[in-house]
Amino acid sequence: MASFGKKVRECWDTKGISQNELAKLIEAHHSIIGKYERDEASPSIEAAKKIADTLGVTLDALVGDGINAAFDKITLARMQAVMEMDESKKNVLIDLIDTYIRDYRAKKAYAS
Repeated sequence: MASFGKKVRECWDTKGISQNELAKLIEAHHSIIGKYERDEASPSIEAAKKIADTLGVTLDALVGDGINAAFDKITLARMQAVMEMDESKKNVLIDLIDTYIRDYRAKKAYAS
């Protein structure tokens, strides 16, 4: 399981922002962000939530290792919407997703 600091670093890299930019966005000093990254300090719940919101991920994605930790907020919202659909529509959507996944994997296999 990756540490909080490593997860934060991966998220800001993915988002294309710097440590200093993240610090400004959450209204914190860049040195504290560095301490979080190096796991020399742990943020308060409020600070961790602010970081998660700024990076567009769930708090679970930064501190957890459960199933939800792998998904960003947009993906989770979409999954929740699918779960609310009636069974027939949900099955059609799942079949479509399965088709795209199969095609992606086939293209990836042939590209290697």
